[in-house]
Amino acid sequence: MYIIPAIDILDGKVVRLREGDYSQKTVYEVSIAEMIETYRSNGTEFIHIIDLNGAKGDFSNQAELFDIIKRTDMRVQYGGGIRTIEQVTNLLDAGIHRVIVGTQAITNPDFLSDLSKEVGKKYDYANRIVVAIDVLDEVIKYSGWMESSPIKLMDYVDKCLQLGFFRFLCTDINKDGKLGGAAIDLYKKLLEHSPFIKLIASGGVSSMEDIVELSKLDVRSVVVGKAIYENRITIEEIKEWNLKALSTL
Repeated sequence: MYIIPAIDILDGKVVRLREGDYSQKTVYEVSIAEMIETYRSNGTEFIHIIDLNGAKGDFSNQAELFDIIKRTDMRVQYGGGIRTIEQVTNLLDAGIHRVIVGTQAITNPDFLSDLSKEVGKKYDYANRIVVAIDVLDEVIKYSGWMESSPIKLMDYVDKCLQLGFFRFLCTDINKDGKLGGAAIDLYKKLLEHSPFIKLIASGGVSSMEDIVELSKLDVRSVVVGKAIYENRITIEEIKEWNLKALSTL
């Protein structure tokens, strides 16, 4: 299991939200470029970037953000406001390693089907699509976690699998930003239902002990943000863990 450090961007600043609430944000006095360079210089190869403005349809961060991304050799997993097939394919063609789709995949019944046809034209593009599943008490939430979907969690996973998408980023909103531990029970349910999915855990990780517990499941990677900024997990610990993870692949 690989640890992927997270950078959330709001109004051009590095932030973390609590339970996805934009009014409950912590702003960190570090620039986006500085944060990326800190991870890169400490041996991190993979980073998770979410444009929180983009998630609400405001793309004011994108010019600066993509300029920074273009200048790094790190692999980037990117999400936030991706609404069209063209956006997805343009990002993949531009070198974004993985693109996260969320709201549009839930609200537009044809989006995943159309995306499946499009990414099927190019080798390995399906492996580079991440389907975001943001969950509150096993209800799927979207649009910045403001709206609830009537689609049952496991039914949605089955639909995605049938269309050829198998990499999922699952966030338990109850856990997000609280440093109270990861959603072990939720991930167990998902993996028991669909053992072959490539699951990325997100939310609640507060310590390396949480990382160890997640590693006992067949979770492929875990996104960690606030625990790093609050010095609960050090970059050195991430480097050491990821080196061991890579050596066992």
